[in-house]
Amino acid sequence: MKSKLIYFILFICSNLSVFGQNTMTEFSFNEFLGYVKKYHPLVKQADLKLNEAQANLMLARGAFDPKIEVEYNEKQFKTSEYYSILNSSFKIPTWYGIELKAGFDNTEGIYVNPENTLPNSGLTSLGIAVPIGQGFFINQRMTDIRKAKIARNLNAAERNLQAIEIIYEAAVSYMNWKRSFEEVKLYENYIQNALIRYKGIATLINEGDKPAIDSIEAGIVVKTRQLNLEDAKLKLIKAKLELSNYLWLENNIPLELNDNLRPEDFLTNTIKETLQINELAPIDLDNHPKIKALDAKIAMLKVDRKLKANALLPKLDLSYNYLSEPSYIDNYRFEDYKIGLNFSFPLFLRKERGSLKLADLKIKDSEFNLQFERKNLENKIKSQQQEIVSLEKQQEYNDKLVKDFTKLLNAEDRLFEMGESSLFIINSRENSLVSSQLNEIALENRYLNAIISIYKTLANPN
Repeated sequence: MKSKLIYFILFICSNLSVFGQNTMTEFSFNEFLGYVKKYHPLVKQADLKLNEAQANLMLARGAFDPKIEVEYNEKQFKTSEYYSILNSSFKIPTWYGIELKAGFDNTEGIYVNPENTLPNSGLTSLGIAVPIGQGFFINQRMTDIRKAKIARNLNAAERNLQAIEIIYEAAVSYMNWKRSFEEVKLYENYIQNALIRYKGIATLINEGDKPAIDSIEAGIVVKTRQLNLEDAKLKLIKAKLELSNYLWLENNIPLELNDNLRPEDFLTNTIKETLQINELAPIDLDNHPKIKALDAKIAMLKVDRKLKANALLPKLDLSYNYLSEPSYIDNYRFEDYKIGLNFSFPLFLRKERGSLKLADLKIKDSEFNLQFERKNLENKIKSQQQEIVSLEKQQEYNDKLVKDFTKLLNAEDRLFEMGESSLFIINSRENSLVSSQLNEIALENRYLNAIISIYKTLANPN
């Protein structure tokens, strides 16, 4: 009866002390992810890919910008004007390789090349250049525009993949923090139990109710718990520092996790809603960022192939320019013109055929990779779904073990109070309970990591 009263008084004092220190604020997983998505520099860096795609599209469209060209050359020597030559033009590129051109040329001087001799008032021209063979249905400018438009989808997919990688790593660090925090709390609780027993045993030894050897065994348990607690605290410090890598504010200001914050308690009940996933939903890989990225790359390779196939055609460029003096620009004389023809065609086409063959091989290689990634993602998602189901069952079994070990320990405590058990058996029961509770924390951690792993595989960062 005396030993029972001593245990009861020490237990109440210990719980009151712990209760008074429990003033920590919960830092929820949803709130943490909000900081990561909004402020983390690497997530912002991923967003730059969208701007990069727009800039590349603008760059490609620049090939269709109208262009003004002016070239002026003059030579003066010993009071003689050898020549003064002005060539100016205004060009408008169009989609199908056709180019519109307006120009004004003027020459003066006593040593002007007869070929460049023009009327005193100069000469205006208005013309068109048309590629009949290569470059009509597709050319480099058209290719660049089409690839730049496809690249927007590619960059958007790559942005999602990069963002999801950062969010995943941040989520893993949160789970490690939660596990370390719970292990520290578990060891803090059991070190209190060990101290209660040690003080109780010491009192009973002083009163002659217990042998002195029991104090050594109780002291060993206290030291073991202290060792475990110190190791758990070290892991917690490391987990906090790792988590702080993902905490930022506006203007790229880093934050450090406050010691008064604790992780979300019932995260297993809210994590799926926070991540907006349903791991048992039908798999839709067509909208997966990795599949979209591979589709975009194949589409860009096919555009390149069309350009290379176009190179098998002969190069035949025709141009026509209507010529007129500025003073007679309203009087049309269609007999005043300048025409041009440019024709070339390789006899064997080895370079062009080899380039086209390489383009076909690259497309086939990318298509094989796409087929593999589709099957790989499908099997990976199925595997992760089974892992989640299995871990849910393992948690149920382990919960029952914790309850059973708790009952055994409570029963052994009552037997010890009645003098029908030993401290060794109590410690053995408690060690089994601690192991099952540590396993409970580990299983919860594995379950949460399995959820965020399937979130990463599904790759929907919104």
